[in-house]
Amino acid sequence: MSSAYLLLSHGSRDPRPEIAMQQLAKLICHKLSKNHNSANSEHLVGIAALEMNPQSLHEQIQQFAKSAFGDDKLSQNENRLKIVPLFLLPGVHVMTDIPAEVALAQQATDQDVIIELQPYLGSHPNLEKLLAKQIAAIKAEAWILLAHGSRRPGSQETVEAMAASLGAVTAYWAGPPSLESRVKELVTAGYQEIAILPYFLFAGGITDAIATSIEELKLQFSAVNFQLAEPLGASAELAELIWDLTQR
Repeated sequence: MSSAYLLLSHGSRDPRPEIAMQQLAKLICHKLSKNHNSANSEHLVGIAALEMNPQSLHEQIQQFAKSAFGDDKLSQNENRLKIVPLFLLPGVHVMTDIPAEVALAQQATDQDVIIELQPYLGSHPNLEKLLAKQIAAIKAEAWILLAHGSRRPGSQETVEAMAASLGAVTAYWAGPPSLESRVKELVTAGYQEIAILPYFLFAGGITDAIATSIEELKLQFSAVNFQLAEPLGASAELAELIWDLTQR
């Protein structure tokens, strides 16, 4: 049995997230070759995007299955394609859109290829440790964990629990409570050193917009010292968590 791995992101017009995805794919590829003593693992790790791609996701999955397994489908091998959604919240994309696209891909793909949807990245229990590491590196009196947010009911519970565990309060980019309203609450409570931890995978358009809004908050609250941490980024530690999800 041979396995291939497809790392799935949201997709962006900004080139930076795709570059970061390629870096993660290389790191996963390295782990694959190390763990399976396979020098030919490069074609077994790929990236796909749910949006901002000329092809639909199910078409990307089909194409990757063909390139990953090639002539293996003519043999008696059972091939597994493991799809890992690199999403942080169990929103509509994770719970509805991606499973629907995977089902379409499975229907259209050779029956010798079993497509398995792995747990989404935000469900990994050790993700919190990566965030705790970032918090430990910056000195601040109060922390705001700033996530994207989702319209799906209950999808923000994981972020709320994580923030509580990290000793932070939450804010959401795409819904209430907003970053500005949280900052106002903390300033009213007497905090003068506030750090913001963006709960996003990579630098991109949204993290740029967050940085701009913090510059505006600095003008509004001139007595407050604001600090902005980095998003998670394509690190070896993140690749380790992704690899762990592929083995479930």
